[in-house]
Amino acid sequence: MILITGAAGFIGSVIVHEMNSRGVEDLLLCDHFDHGDKWKNLRGLKFNSFVTVENLFSHPIWKKAGGLKAIYHMGACSDTTETNMDFLYQNNTEFTNRLLTLAATKNIPIVYASSAATYGAGEQGYSDDHKGLSKLVPLNKYGYSKQLSDEWILKQTKKPKVWFGVKFFNVFGPQEYHKGKMSSVVYQSFNQIQEGGEVKLFKSHRSEYKDGEQLRDFVYVKDVVRAMIELIAAGKKKPSLSGIYNLGTGEARSFHDLVKATFSGMGKTPKITFIDMPPELRNQYQYFTQADMAKLKKALPKFKFMKLEDAVVDYVKNHLSAESQFLKL
Repeated sequence: MILITGAAGFIGSVIVHEMNSRGVEDLLLCDHFDHGDKWKNLRGLKFNSFVTVENLFSHPIWKKAGGLKAIYHMGACSDTTETNMDFLYQNNTEFTNRLLTLAATKNIPIVYASSAATYGAGEQGYSDDHKGLSKLVPLNKYGYSKQLSDEWILKQTKKPKVWFGVKFFNVFGPQEYHKGKMSSVVYQSFNQIQEGGEVKLFKSHRSEYKDGEQLRDFVYVKDVVRAMIELIAAGKKKPSLSGIYNLGTGEARSFHDLVKATFSGMGKTPKITFIDMPPELRNQYQYFTQADMAKLKKALPKFKFMKLEDAVVDYVKNHLSAESQFLKL
């Protein structure tokens, strides 16, 4: 059985779909639904059983030798504007560390979600070399909660035999509709275009960047999921590959490029207006991110990421513009 936490969420539900597409249905899913609609992400997907977050660590699977073949830990509070550090520490850091401890004790391969938010403004660069991770200065509490787990696992004398912490850059794609203000610019742009025919982007408040030319490493969720599955497979063959890895494309692109691709996928002429960035976001806004992908390329030399324009068009045409935005088997 394979455990997937955050299974009803954005990346977690795409993992479930990809597993099903590969014929894997012996899955233990963990999440909480609350009052939102993310439960819809699991409709039509196949899995063995479901456990709530509160009951995960008391589940019988932990007492069964060899019960879990792998763990994909995607569950977390991913709101970069969350201000309750106690909540973030308990929900993101402590929960992750507890799962890593169990994975080490029971020899279960595990991949957990870190974040490019750990890189802060990028003053230390975007290298996933372990030697430089302790020098990183996240700009927000969310990034710090992820940084704490990255630093914690590197200090442990007993680690899982196969483990990967993956630093997600700007992930976009199907199954993210429930994320609201934290959904990708592609998703928000699509809805703005449908509603008013134009897209509103934040103005730049730094002179070295023109409006709309802020740069991010945008990566398609389908690529992210394939990479994680391939990392686990590679790690089982060669455990020394274990470690913290960037998961971006290695190519920074502008928000203007991203929005133009969205208009293109909808067959419409671009119309973009620029608005002031809220003051509370200005001190924690990343103007440039670009993953150093050398380590991943060495671990997965045959892996290929989709070109940004192709990924956006796939998302827009085959999901956002489709009768149903949900992934189907």
